[in-house]
Amino acid sequence: MDRTAQLSTRPFPYEIAYDPPTAPPSPHVRAARVLAANWTGASTVPSRKLYPHQWSWDSAFIAIGLRHVSPARAQTELETLLAAQWADGRVPHIVFNPSVPLDAYFPSPDFWRSSTAGRAAGAPRTVQTSGIVQPPVHALAAWLVHRADPALSRSRGFLARVYPKLAAWHRYLLHRRDLGGAGLVSVVHPWEQGMDNSPCWDAPLARITPAPARSFRRADLDHGAAEDRPTDLDYGRYVRLAADYRDREYADDGGEFAVEDPAFNALLIASEHALARIAEELGAAGAARRERAERLTAALVERLWEPAAGMFLCRDLRGGGPRPERSVSGLIPLLLPGLPRDVAAALVDTLRGPHFSLGGRTRLVPSYDLLGEAFDPHRYWRGPAWFNTNWLLERGLRAHGETAAADALRTAFLDLADATGFAEYVDPYTGEPCGATGFSWTAALALDLYHREPASQTRQRPDKSPSRDVSAPGTGTFDRSDQGGDRG
Repeated sequence: MDRTAQLSTRPFPYEIAYDPPTAPPSPHVRAARVLAANWTGASTVPSRKLYPHQWSWDSAFIAIGLRHVSPARAQTELETLLAAQWADGRVPHIVFNPSVPLDAYFPSPDFWRSSTAGRAAGAPRTVQTSGIVQPPVHALAAWLVHRADPALSRSRGFLARVYPKLAAWHRYLLHRRDLGGAGLVSVVHPWEQGMDNSPCWDAPLARITPAPARSFRRADLDHGAAEDRPTDLDYGRYVRLAADYRDREYADDGGEFAVEDPAFNALLIASEHALARIAEELGAAGAARRERAERLTAALVERLWEPAAGMFLCRDLRGGGPRPERSVSGLIPLLLPGLPRDVAAALVDTLRGPHFSLGGRTRLVPSYDLLGEAFDPHRYWRGPAWFNTNWLLERGLRAHGETAAADALRTAFLDLADATGFAEYVDPYTGEPCGATGFSWTAALALDLYHREPASQTRQRPDKSPSRDVSAPGTGTFDRSDQGGDRG
């Protein structure tokens, strides 16, 4: 038999592949690609279409994730934001990209008029910004970014350059925004707190006469479903509040809306702890800042803790007292290491209880009370689960020894972030994505969790000690920079 013919006719059971199949990218790579796609050269937009400018607390969360793939870019992210700081110390909630058309986002630069209406408050003349602020996560982000590559940070003088700006930012909040006189910071617009249409704002907003619908155009509805977004009535009130604040030349007293919020103040306290560490890294004393953080923690408990609710509540300074609504904001103080033990335990019980159902009916912690009349699993901050608040709660659980719950939350976070294409937020029951996909802080905080091993894996590897700095008692929450990915 012709051997050549035999070889040519023998059936071959496998397909011939001249190029080996390429493996799909890992979730880590997919998250990094989101940040690369949203990078503008100096900062990262939250979403190319929906949010085409730089947002304040977004950039802090983004920097926390970026530090794992490019510490230099993470430093630049924060430096770009702080370059737009006003002379009075405020860090504006939006820094506008001049190359983006005015009609791509509302309120646009011509609404805020920062360089003219903000002149008395020292708004920069060379860049357009909004006039309101967002939660002060920035010092915490700066410390974690430094810890990712201390050698690079020191060679660039990163902390030395940002520390005075962060100190001025905290000084503005502590001196200009203590509208209740009890030491806590107040927000003067729902957008400042970051949880824009939370039911916590319904009663304070009800006093506001909305701007006429014809006076503004909602660009957000071009890219998001109306049933997932704030209502037109709420939006009209947001516009009215912002316009009134602008017309007062961004003076902080005298407005119709002033609320002491638990999450905003908890994040300020967290960043005070971080500023203490930054000061010490620069050779200065950090004790005064640490003492201030302790005083603020005591004021937070005294002013906003509600034992009957098992959580912190907002206080409406114009309406006479605490609001009864249970929001995820009231759980965020779990992040703080100095909470009284009974308060921390009660917060964990509330997280696991019927109002938020961590480890039970929900896949991630919802933004609002599951049993509340206003709960909506899809409408923005009225029920959906957000990744940034769940990241904060994961840290809080871990700080207070709830490692199993923290590990489970970490797993759920990473599963849903990747499965939804790094969605802006999700239905807390089903995990269905809502809002934008390819959302920057979701990808960034997923990167951070990818680089931090769960406690169960760390315990199985006794040869690997975490890079946690425990030299200062009570500040470990802000020094876990963090088990598995950082240098230094």
